[in-house]
Parts: sequence; structure tokens; C-alpha cells
Amino acid sequence: MIQDRAHILVIDDDNRLRSLLQRYLQEQGFAVSAAADAEKARMFLGQYKFDLLIVDVMMPNESGIEFLHKLRSEDDVPAIILTAMGETEDRIIGLEAGADDYLPKPFEPKELVLRINNILRRVPQANKGQNILNFGDCSFDLQKKEFRHKKSGIIHITPVEQAILSVLGQKIGQIFTREKLAEILGSGQSARSIDVQITRLRKKIETDSKNPRYLQTVRGKGYMLLTD
Repeated sequence: MIQDRAHILVIDDDNRLRSLLQRYLQEQGFAVSAAADAEKARMFLGQYKFDLLIVDVMMPNESGIEFLHKLRSEDDVPAIILTAMGETEDRIIGLEAGADDYLPKPFEPKELVLRINNILRRVPQANKGQNILNFGDCSFDLQKKEFRHKKSGIIHITPVEQAILSVLGQKIGQIFTREKLAEILGSGQSARSIDVQITRLRKKIETDSKNPRYLQTVRGKGYMLLTD
């Protein structure tokens, strides 16, 4: 699947649309975070790695065009602009600001997913050669989603376990709260279910799961992943 748990950030001040988009895209297999304005979006971008942004043009304090124009000086993450303005001049302004695509409101959600997939298909795979996470005798391939043990070969891990390793593995040493992991993974996950999945993963990764070296708990904050 092209998206393969691609992480998308939806930036829109419309609470209803933002919530609907987040839920719909999660149902389509994406990991999704959501921000109500440019300031919140920058906070997310400072904490997590995203594969694509969906940005509303008409936002308070700072428009989506202004946000994207500033972002392009430091980040080339792909972006789709959503707006009720469908005039040619408006589309040109959005594209000049650095948008990869432009979708006028109202739109069909299926069309948005098609446009997302088309962009992700064109984007070069980043960090080639750095897609293998190593944990002692174990390793995880971020592209193939394969978990291996040096002696036993490929070991089965669940799709949720794969997703957790993918999210944590893109930000080595970054702390993720249980609630944030549950939000990114979607599909009915909760803070409690994340704890259960982490416990299971530790039994597969760690030599001593009660004293983890790689999949660590930061007391009062959350979880982080370390590698060799």
C-alpha cells in the first residue's frame, strides 16, 4: 500500500472538518495528527516527522499560504492546500507558496486520498540506507516492515507493533506520550492498549524486558526508542 502508515498533519481551524478528515484518513490506513492553527502545526513539526501536510488557506492569525511560505525555508514536506477559493489566481498563489497540490472546497474525500497517494508516489524515499533499526540481535526494516532476529530470521509482529516501531523509529530518542501514540495510530487504540503493545514488543526486542535498553519508558512522560 502506497501510504503504508504515512504520517499526515491536517491543519484546519474548522473543528468539524478537521475531525472528519482525521477520522476518514485514519480509516484509509494513514497515521494522522491534527492542528487548529499554524502555531500548533509548528509545534507538531518540531516533534514529529510527517510525510504530507493538508493545509487550509483561511485560518485566523496566519493563513495557510503564509504558513507554507515560511515553512518552505526550512522544510520541503509535501503539502496539499484546501480552500473555498477556487479561482485560478488563488491556485497560483498557493502553488507559488510551495504547495504540491490544490483542492477547492467542497471536495470528495476519495479525491483527496487519490491526490495524497499520487504525491506520496512521486516523493523520493528519504534516508535510503538508514531504514534498518538495530537492537542487539534484532532489527526492524522500516520500509519492508520486517522484524528479524540474527539466529531465528523473520519474527512475526502485529500490524500495530509494526506501526509503533515505525513511528518511534522515525524519531530516535524522541519521547511520545501514550495518548499521542494512540492518536497517531488511530483504529480504536487507547493509552492502555499502547501499554500492552509496548510490553509485547519489549519481550521480542529486549534481552531483559523488565530492564529495557532500547524501548524505554520515560517516567511521567511516555516512551522512546533507542538503537545501537
